[in-house]
Amino acid sequence: MDPHELAELLKSWALEAGFDRAGVAGLEPSEHGDALVRWLARGDQAGMGWFERRIEARLEPATAVPGARSALCVALQYSPLDDDPLDNPLDTEPDTPGNDLWPRVARYARGRDYHDVMMERLTALEDRIRAAFPETISRRYVDTGPVLERELAARAGLGAVGKHTNLLHPEAGSWFLLGELFLSLDLAPDVPLADLCGTCTRCLEACPTGALPEPYRLDSNLCISYWTIEHRGELPPEMREKIGDWVFGCDLCQEACPWNTAPEGSNHPDLLLPERRRGLDLVGLLRMSREDYVERFRGSPMKRAKWEGLRRNAAVAMGNRGHARYVPALAEALADPEPAVRSHAEWALRKIGTPEALGALADVTEEV
Repeated sequence: MDPHELAELLKSWALEAGFDRAGVAGLEPSEHGDALVRWLARGDQAGMGWFERRIEARLEPATAVPGARSALCVALQYSPLDDDPLDNPLDTEPDTPGNDLWPRVARYARGRDYHDVMMERLTALEDRIRAAFPETISRRYVDTGPVLERELAARAGLGAVGKHTNLLHPEAGSWFLLGELFLSLDLAPDVPLADLCGTCTRCLEACPTGALPEPYRLDSNLCISYWTIEHRGELPPEMREKIGDWVFGCDLCQEACPWNTAPEGSNHPDLLLPERRRGLDLVGLLRMSREDYVERFRGSPMKRAKWEGLRRNAAVAMGNRGHARYVPALAEALADPEPAVRSHAEWALRKIGTPEALGALADVTEEV
């Protein structure tokens, strides 16, 4: 079987394994290595120090897996999904439990952890390839390891990098997740897509924090996703108001993109919000015990922010939404065992600023 026939066969197997698109990339040195080095030198990675590890493998993907000659790249659509009730705009005064929470959780994170979903499918795909070609060297990646996923996926024709730094596809927009299977097989690479952004800058203009200071550059120090997911402990005072009511991640730059106006949909029930979390709202999240957190968020990517971080974020969202009905829960949180939850509940009460909110703060001060 020649490299073209073999590539087409493996891509068809990837679709049969449950992925929405597949393509093949060569493992030549990165074409954007200088940009990555500059990004790191500026400190745009914020506190995510792992980006600096194994930098040589990132720049030379063939060295990541000795013997590998090609990468079979796959994409899984996570929005829009069939039966997803969360595509409606956020209500100002939500009547349904959860309406003040789930529309402000990044769409990829509402259901089951995509790492697990994609890794299971990649494992099945890898097993099939190894059974057919027993001498094959292979390794799976899903948002892990020293891999520049977007560059490989772009080489494989799965999309073109947009100005918001996400990968864009003319039919799928940017609502898809990436994975790779490094293989020692000689596969014919696909043809990359042309630029899809043109003169459009809607994503840059939509970012409320200025985290996209120029096209194709993300400054994580200003990114809502970084602060609500990766950062531990206190949020900088200057970022709390900018975060708005986002609780985990942020989709604003993607929502502003014209390619996401009417993207193709997919049916992946694992990525839908499960019933055990559907009724949870900001108050319930702030009041959540550690035991309830462990049970409710089992298998969820939101565990990345940890129990303290999610409740800290809930307090900030309450303060920025400013509803008086949040005051009782925030007042209770002033006695929380976690320092970051206490301090952000205090900030939220001051932000709400009603007599009841300020009275709760005064009561705590008197007790002290």
